[in-house]
Amino acid sequence: MNRIEKTVWDLAEPVVKQQGLELWDVEYVTEGGQRYLRVYLDSPDGVDLDACERVSRAMDPILDEADPVPDSYIFEVSSAGCERALKRPGDFEQFMGALVEVKLYSAADGAKVWTGTLLGYDGGDVIIDAGGEKRFTKKQIASVRLHLEM
Repeated sequence: MNRIEKTVWDLAEPVVKQQGLELWDVEYVTEGGQRYLRVYLDSPDGVDLDACERVSRAMDPILDEADPVPDSYIFEVSSAGCERALKRPGDFEQFMGALVEVKLYSAADGAKVWTGTLLGYDGGDVIIDAGGEKRFTKKQIASVRLHLEM
């Protein structure tokens, strides 16, 4: 998490909790030449559009006052979603036994994308059952997301 994301996390967390929600993630990224500041929400009951709007409206004046982002950006608030990214140790702990998709920077055993049951998380390394136990190091992993089979 970079400095901007950490600052926004600290600003957003009390607002999100006040709305009865959980802050899942904050990301500050550049896509297509445009900067985006995204806040992802979670709740055991799900996150609807009204909840996202309430958090967005509550965060607007706080972000204007704190001014944590030096450049212009688009601010988005959304649900973490069913295929959410797993980043922190607690994320992996919460979804142990779930189906995940691991994307690698370069192919391992002929594939850059692996889908399997999350068996373990060890200091950034991820272990899945993909027709046999596979361990990927933190340096190999581009992303890990929950995976829904259709």
